[in-house]
Amino acid sequence: MPRNNKMSFPPLWVRVHSVWYRHYRVYTQNIVSNGLPPFLEPLIFLAGIGLGMGKYVSEMEGIPYLRFLSTGLPITAAMFTAAFECSFGTFIRLEFDKVYDGMLGAPITVHNLLIGEILWAGTKGMFFATAVVLVVLAFGQVPATALVVAPVIGFLTGIMFAGLSLFVTSFVKTINHFNFYFTGFLSPMFFFSGVVFPVGNLPESIRPFAEIFPLTHSVRLMRRCSLGNFSPILGWDVAFIVIFTVIAGHFAIRRLSRRLIG
Repeated sequence: MPRNNKMSFPPLWVRVHSVWYRHYRVYTQNIVSNGLPPFLEPLIFLAGIGLGMGKYVSEMEGIPYLRFLSTGLPITAAMFTAAFECSFGTFIRLEFDKVYDGMLGAPITVHNLLIGEILWAGTKGMFFATAVVLVVLAFGQVPATALVVAPVIGFLTGIMFAGLSLFVTSFVKTINHFNFYFTGFLSPMFFFSGVVFPVGNLPESIRPFAEIFPLTHSVRLMRRCSLGNFSPILGWDVAFIVIFTVIAGHFAIRRLSRRLIG
């Protein structure tokens, strides 16, 4: 009797979840060392930048400067953790540990594998963003509404930068090349996307470039939703995040699929 290959595959959600769950199990084996930094980093940053700058800058966009910083830091935490996971993490699993060779021996496709990677990075983005909010909330620097919106926007930010980072990874031949991505793109974006100071403070000639940065839209969405400052531009921010994620994810999966199969 001819074998029906389609019937031998589990449902799509089971295949994708298996990838997510594998990463979850590996990550939680060292939960203290992996989970503690997101609670400490915002304290260090706020102490080093917020308290120091706060003596010279009391307000930013009509709110206390520490609150201004505190509503942007959760999103940068989501960005960096998702970017690291789908750049260094993916490259190590691909080239050094050969994890994907074993995973693709199971009844999953390359697309299932990469979608699971993106969803896992989004989950980490959600966790790190929420962790930062819990810390700054304990010090009264953000309203309680931030705890409601942070997981959602943290997840969206995570999958957005996961797609972008996987796309970058598809071009990388040696792990040292990621230094260009982090130092040349992510770090400058941290300073020019409204985290440390408003985008409106930039020269008019540079502001359009700031709107191209994906982080700008996540930070603005987080800050305004946390503070209840809603406006039509937030619709554009959501649209940008969705469109950017779909496009970056599509090309990332397309390029990495060739590399994994080849």
